[in-house]
Amino acid sequence: MEKIFPNKTAIITGASFGIGRATAIAFAERGANVALVDNVEDSETLNTIKSMGGNTIFIKCDVSKSAEVQGMVEKTVKAFGRLDYAFNNAGIEGASAPTADCTEENWDHVIGVNLKGPWLCMKYEIPEMLKQGKGAIVNCSSIAGLVGFPGISAYVASKHGLAGLTKNAALEYAKSGLRVNAVSPGVIKTPMIDRFTGKKKEVEQQFANMEPIGRLGEPSEVANAVIWLCSDAASFVTGHIMPVDGGWVAQ
Repeated sequence: MEKIFPNKTAIITGASFGIGRATAIAFAERGANVALVDNVEDSETLNTIKSMGGNTIFIKCDVSKSAEVQGMVEKTVKAFGRLDYAFNNAGIEGASAPTADCTEENWDHVIGVNLKGPWLCMKYEIPEMLKQGKGAIVNCSSIAGLVGFPGISAYVASKHGLAGLTKNAALEYAKSGLRVNAVSPGVIKTPMIDRFTGKKKEVEQQFANMEPIGRLGEPSEVANAVIWLCSDAASFVTGHIMPVDGGWVAQ
């Protein structure tokens, strides 16, 4: 694996599982220092990176709380001396219900994690990147940020909002050396999808049948897109909301 990020530092939120874990490992494989951020501490990601000889730390953080996010960025910079990349990936699906039956509590919780969370992350990540005149941020939206999904109104609203926030930040900092993009995963084999399907093979197959490519995506496939968006290969790409969805939104 080519070390395209030597002496660089990446923050990955939601790093304990799924897409976050795969992306954290992908950054480490390419030579980056990695700050693993999650509100649930799971040793697998940390141990995997350390076993590769990677440089990593774990930071427990609720991304919906300003003081914790500020502390997360400060701890990262203290540990590694700089911040070059961020994958603001932490997210929750919330409870399923039609719009009129969505509770205010569920709405506030989902918006707080999925939309306020990435905003807070960027609020504290961007000033550190501006200090060195260069950086790349990728937010994790969803195909539910591009099309509607009945029954999860708060989630859909949060991900549509994140797409807009990403575009806005990209324009604001385009001349400052910062690039801001988002990935919009389709149905990916993650714990979140396991909760939707109940790990029932027949339900998983129904989702796979809805994918034009004919299968569910792998976390590593989203990670590869994030790596590319952060790399110099994507130096002219900013404000882009990239579907990684097997063709779902092309239908």
